[in-house]
Amino acid sequence: MTYIIELIKYILLGIIQGITEIFPISSSGHLVFFSNIFMGGENLGESLTLFLMITNFGSFLALLIYYFSDVKKIVTSSFKFVFNGEARKDEETQNDFHYALKLIIAVIPIGIAGLLIKDHLPTNLLSIGISLCMTALLLFLVFLLRHKQFESKITWMRASMIGIFQMFAVFPGISRSGITLVGGLSQKIEIKEVMRFSFLSYLLVSIPVSLLGLVDAIKNPGIIHIPGFILAFLFSFIFSLLTIKLMHKYVTVKNLVWFSIYAAIVGTLSITLYFI
Repeated sequence: MTYIIELIKYILLGIIQGITEIFPISSSGHLVFFSNIFMGGENLGESLTLFLMITNFGSFLALLIYYFSDVKKIVTSSFKFVFNGEARKDEETQNDFHYALKLIIAVIPIGIAGLLIKDHLPTNLLSIGISLCMTALLLFLVFLLRHKQFESKITWMRASMIGIFQMFAVFPGISRSGITLVGGLSQKIEIKEVMRFSFLSYLLVSIPVSLLGLVDAIKNPGIIHIPGFILAFLFSFIFSLLTIKLMHKYVTVKNLVWFSIYAAIVGTLSITLYFI
């Protein structure tokens, strides 16, 4: 019975990862928060870091499937642009290649920040709570911008600004999708286009993270609960796929306020639990 309960905990954590990776409320913050609750406040340390990487891979596959036609088109056009001189004259091929470069520009800051400070990031309930409250504040500020005029074009400057905003997502509790939405909407980019750009850039960021997670899992099988990690991965994949469909269908700038309120509540609870 204890073993079944243990597996259910991993399933729930996988579901939480799948939902919170897509919604702008921080998957890393939620996994730290709920793992402390489910595991009785035990410091999971390296095991939790590996868990984040594995479940992140589930979300990565879900988003890759959802955006597969976009990814295929961008990659194909980029190869044509680089290796086919005739194709470079095609305006659509040029646009796709430039879009790929803008995605790369947007992920460079978070990549550099991750390499420099990843081993020095606090992951206790206090730091998570503060970061979630900051996420709530940023989402509320975006909500206040809901009456502005938005457009769909992502320029080089706007891609750079999104990258600068996205850099702060290295801190657990700062939502990567949330901070990217804030960066994009502050640049007056229409929310659906920001979401597309955000999740396509997430795919680029996730490739090295997911590969590192798989390599670490192979090298250190003793620190993981193999059946639990597999179940968490599967449920992360399923719920990421369901949530991205839901978000694209229903999320607008004006209802980001509900995510803001939710993040503030969880952040406050996290801070409270730290001092209990």
